[in-house]
Amino acid sequence: MTQKNFEENFLSRQFEASRDHLRAVAYRMLGSSAEVDDAVQEAWLRVSRYDTSDVANLRGWLTTVVARICLDMLRARKSRREAPMGPHVPEPIDETREREAEMADSVGAALLVVLETLQPAERLAFVLHDMFAVPFEEIAPIVGRSVDASRQLASRARRRVQGAPVPEADISHQRAIVDAFLRASREGNFEGLLALLDPDVVFRADQAAVRLGTLPEIRGADAVAQLYKGRAQAARTALVDGEIGVAVIFGGRLRIALRVTFNGDRIAGIEAVADADQIAAMEVEVLER
Repeated sequence: MTQKNFEENFLSRQFEASRDHLRAVAYRMLGSSAEVDDAVQEAWLRVSRYDTSDVANLRGWLTTVVARICLDMLRARKSRREAPMGPHVPEPIDETREREAEMADSVGAALLVVLETLQPAERLAFVLHDMFAVPFEEIAPIVGRSVDASRQLASRARRRVQGAPVPEADISHQRAIVDAFLRASREGNFEGLLALLDPDVVFRADQAAVRLGTLPEIRGADAVAQLYKGRAQAARTALVDGEIGVAVIFGGRLRIALRVTFNGDRIAGIEAVADADQIAAMEVEVLER
């Protein structure tokens, strides 16, 4: 047996050993047995083409591969405004298949119904962290957000799962902060910007935003305030995937979405997303003044 064949056989055995685990992850993400099969099969097609010799934790790596596939499937489903069997109703498992019946029992139909109400990124962060103990450092690159923003996603999802939706007062308070920030930005009010930024605030931009002329990362209130001083003319406070953020619209199109995280009364993080595919997968609602 050649070295290549040996490695392929080893990967195949490891994948099969993790199949039940991967199915469990996919089921909690998708709630549909047919989609679970598709996701796991797609995962195998992807990993079989990779060189996994440097992967220290193969099971963990396989989990992230399946999670990425499920996230894409959830976003595609949401863009079609479709759910497996109508809105917010998970597809029942074929109980002749013992493993899937056990899987459904372990999750619970009620939980699946609640999970269906979450945004795709919220669902992934909650499922991976709370159900499978995946650290936020590994979740963050999957959802394309910072570690703190990923932690906030899971926290919001957890409140909804526990029947405690995010208080409207919190949303209103955060909106007031962003409104004030954009106003200070337009007016070139440097001191006003500083007052609304956490001293350790971090601004991050994706590659598409970098091509528009910003740096990939800026740290500290002074530097971020300087970045926004005299700008934001086309920016509007918005709900970005259900969270307070900013929509930058010019030419009649959404060009940049800003995800914003908070530390009390101050802005702790800003993530600029300009990638067209990512923006298309978002739900962005500009809030009227």
